[in-house]
Amino acid sequence: MLAPRSYLYVPGDRPDRMATAAGRGADALVLDLEDAVAVHAKGSARRAVAEFLATAPDGPELWVRVNADLLDEDVAAVAMAACTGILLPKAEPELLLEAHEALCRAELARDLVPGTFGVVPLVETPRGIVDVVRLAEGPRVRRMGIGEADLAAALGLRPGPDRAELAPHRAMLVVASAAAGRPAPIAPVETDLTLDDATLAERTRALLREGFRARTAIHPRQVPVLNAVFTPTAEEVAEARDVVDRLAGTGSGVGLDRRGRLIDEAIARSARDVLARQRR
Repeated sequence: MLAPRSYLYVPGDRPDRMATAAGRGADALVLDLEDAVAVHAKGSARRAVAEFLATAPDGPELWVRVNADLLDEDVAAVAMAACTGILLPKAEPELLLEAHEALCRAELARDLVPGTFGVVPLVETPRGIVDVVRLAEGPRVRRMGIGEADLAAALGLRPGPDRAELAPHRAMLVVASAAAGRPAPIAPVETDLTLDDATLAERTRALLREGFRARTAIHPRQVPVLNAVFTPTAEEVAEARDVVDRLAGTGSGVGLDRRGRLIDEAIARSARDVLARQRR
């Protein structure tokens, strides 16, 4: 199954939006119990998400962003068959282990296969950055994500428009994911909803070049742009196929592409990544 390109956040206390979000084109929905929900509404949001999951039709993957300080209550309520897994905010190794154990209990209680639910750790704390390799290697981890607003605040950073100040931390996430054999991570959300599509696409392509292969969205209109950026064009697919075929036909470890440039297994590996991301 192809990994999602886009994860659309949907407030957990808005059943009306959950009902329509599946038709917005995102590969995955994130039903949010954390930042999008006021403290006084946590309980009602939890119930609304559980009710939605109980009757959810087939469609995009359904994830739930839980609260780190309400982990047991959130997991017990939403860990049902329609739920792909949880996004774990402020992820650190000990919290990831707690989430794993809570999900084990939920699977047992609901008679589900062990390992049914996945986890996307969201690296948002200095400790999470320091232990990012341990997180990537942790139980149930499907892929990694990063929360740059929380991380910047915790580190005292004042990011500019291109958020270059956080580039070293994003790179750590990419390296840790590759070292642990996980899919490429999910890029941070774009919070500036005044951006036009061209600027959003340009900023997302920069994240693609950094090693990300998906991104979260906080508004449905961002979704088509993210899907387009993380989907190879027909020209990219044709070039990648040509590289793989030419190298396979050489009978050796090196060859030349159609432009006369040297190709080897490293180039072919990048080409196979393009082919693996061909979509619907």
